Order: sequence, then C-alpha cells, then structure tokens
Amino acid sequence: MIKGDYRKRSYWLESLGEIQPNPSLKGEDKTDIAIIGGGYTGMSTGFHLKSYDKGIDVTLLEAEICGYGASGRNGGFNMTLFGLTPSITKFRFGVEKGRQARRFMEEAVNYLASFIRENNIDCDYEGTGYLLVATNEAQVKRLEHEIEVAREMDYKGVEVWDKEKLRSEFNTDKYLLGWFEPQCGILHPAKWARALKEKAEEAGVKIYEYSPVIEFEKRKNPADGYKFVLKTPEGRLLAKRVVFATNAYSILFPEIYKYQTPAFTRIVMTEPLTDEQMESIGWKNRAGIEDSRDFIHYYRLTKDNRIVLGGRDVGVTYGRDMERDLDEKNFEELKKYLLWVFPQLEGIKFTHQWGGPVSITLDMAPAVGFLGKDRSAVFALGYIGHGVSATFNTGRLLAELLLDMDTERTRMFFIGRKVIPFPPEPFRYVLSHAIRGFMRLEDKLKYGEKF
Repeated sequence: MIKGDYRKRSYWLESLGEIQPNPSLKGEDKTDIAIIGGGYTGMSTGFHLKSYDKGIDVTLLEAEICGYGASGRNGGFNMTLFGLTPSITKFRFGVEKGRQARRFMEEAVNYLASFIRENNIDCDYEGTGYLLVATNEAQVKRLEHEIEVAREMDYKGVEVWDKEKLRSEFNTDKYLLGWFEPQCGILHPAKWARALKEKAEEAGVKIYEYSPVIEFEKRKNPADGYKFVLKTPEGRLLAKRVVFATNAYSILFPEIYKYQTPAFTRIVMTEPLTDEQMESIGWKNRAGIEDSRDFIHYYRLTKDNRIVLGGRDVGVTYGRDMERDLDEKNFEELKKYLLWVFPQLEGIKFTHQWGGPVSITLDMAPAVGFLGKDRSAVFALGYIGHGVSATFNTGRLLAELLLDMDTERTRMFFIGRKVIPFPPEPFRYVLSHAIRGFMRLEDKLKYGEKF
C-alpha cells in the first residue's frame, strides 16, 4: 500500500473536500484491542467496543484515510441482502440458517437507519426503499424463484411489483417484474464513513491514519499479556487482541489470505439531472435499484439528482495487486445500459467514473472467524458488495464476541463457520477467472440485455 490521493478514488471522497488526516503511528504504542482497517467494519467495531466498555483501550490502524477503501466508493445501499442471493444462501446453508441471516440483515438495516436518524448524522440518508427488477423473461423466472425462496424463509416486508405498478413508478418499458423493500435506503458512503470515524473517536477509540500494517507477529507466551505485534513503517503497536477488519484487503495478510478474493466493481456518475429530465424518467420514489443478472447493474439517485450506476462486470486480481479500479470498456457498457433503460436521457454527460474492490468468498456469503485456538484474533469479510448495513451490525457483533457477551448476534451461524478456501496462486487467479467467465457467459446468453 502506498499513500494515495483519496480524492481521486471516487466522487464520494472527492466531495468531502480537504480532509486533515490523523497522525500516523510513530514509535511504540500499546492497546487492549487493535483493529486493522478503517472502513465501516473496523470503525463500527471500535465504536461498539467503547460503547459497551469505556475502560477498554481500542486502537485502529488505517493504511490511508478512514473510508478510503470500499467504504468510500460503494453505491450507498442500506439493504437486507445477505450474500449474493436468497437462493444461494438457502442452497449453501439451508432454510433455518437462511431465516437467521435474514433476521440479522433486517436488524442491520433498521439499526443503521435509526442510528443515523437518532444521532443527526449528515450523510444524505433517504429511506427510499430497495427495488430488484427483472428486465427480460429469463430474469423474470429467476426473480420469481427468488420471491418463492424469500417466502419460504419468512422474509418480511417484501412487495411484488408487476409490470403495471413498475410503469406507474418509472417511465421505462424495461422493467417486467419487481421485488420492493420499503424499509431500505440510500446514503452518501464517504460522509457516513467519516461520520462513523468521528463517532468512534468521540467514544474513545484511538485512530492512526496512513499507518499500514506491514508486518504482523504473534508472540509466544508473553509475560506482559500483549500477544501481538503490529508493525507499521514508522512504529509498532502491541496488542492483547486483534481484529482484521480488512475485507477485500485481507488478501494482503497471509493469516486470512485464503478466505476471500477481491473483485473490482466499477461505477459511473452523471451530471445532475434537470427538473425536465427527472420528470421524463419518473423514479419519484427514488429507490435504489438492482437488476437480476449474475453481474448486476445497481443504480440510485444522489441528493442533487445525479445517477450513480455500477456493476455489469468485475475485475479480478493476481497476487497482491489492489490497483484494478479502472476499466474503460466496463465504464462504456454502464453508460450504454443507462440509455437503454432511459433512452430519454440521450445526450446526458457523465462527470465521474471510478472503481474499487469488494470481498468475495467462494460460497458467496459473509464470514466471521477466529485465528488460533485462544480466539484472540478475529476477522470479518466477504460481504459480496452488500456491506453498508451488514458491516455496521457486524461491528457490533465483533465487539460482543470480543467482550464475551451472549446475544442473539453472537449465536449467528456464520460465526466460525467453515470457509471454503481459495487455492494459492496461480490457481487462485485461474479459478477466479473461470467463475467470472461462467457468469459473464450466462449473462450474455440468458440474463443480459441486447443494446
């Protein structure tokens, strides 16, 4: 990791203006719990640890600025989806665990929305709902199946929108069937990340920015109780327990390298729509939207009525390469898709494009686990691009685990579950490309759109 200009990583980060970063770690420091990673998971874990126990020392190390990774570049959907799809979750874990996952995610969405509201956090939050649409007959069949699975697993709050309902909400003939969840919402990802940093610091978490962990060591039977040494370019941190809140960047750490792989998703953004353009497309409910492909399109409106559109394809990486954000072909395909859905926007200008990594497990579901029999190191990863709400609730879950609390969250099935490992390179790269190739082919032949 090298020190980078956060403003070039996304419109969201650019719109924050100038940020005064926290000092980096210099010399030696000690802490009860060290958190590696200043994204949503890490900051939520720190905040909740201090909220539960003000006497515990918590220190967070971030390689760049807090929110630099996926937390400052994502689509900003507060949504209930656990893993990739309900049917995959059911196939992998069964109906009862699928119900448990759904309860966790319903709680996550409601908890995030209420926390933002009760703390008057400025992150452009809109409780506009989430809409999953089908845009061809194959997608209709797939969505119908997902709706049946959702009913089997007791999903609450799901509305089925037929073609007529969709046409009353949107001025497009491309939407054939919809799944709508009114409790969901959208937000400004980077504003939320920086607000969460502020809340964590107010609670008493010590945060070092521009402090990448370049070496991690577990000491044998230390007399002082500090089991771990985390080295940065200019210092080192001694810790009794450690949290790996590194998600896609877990690929940089040999201890958890095998549990996930990064996949790079790309986003384009339009100029603000005029009142006439907004009137022409409908979208008065302002819901965040995804389609029913393998490689989905996801899109939403911003506070000033820009359209943010991402997805369609992903990039995979070899080894520790985390600089795969940009792909001009992917950007152009996204722009074409927007005009396919809303041809009345012909001529609209696109002002920004960016990308970033999400964390993918082989079985397409999140995982929380421990390293070592003493459970002194814990990790969370694999949000599959659906982590805005999941990360905040998972941070609370990690805090409860670290404090040996017994809650409904600490009894979740995905804690300590067997994570199917990725093979080492070059087989990892070959496998990732094979999975991507299959999904791209299926989209082209079945789930994709012709434009």
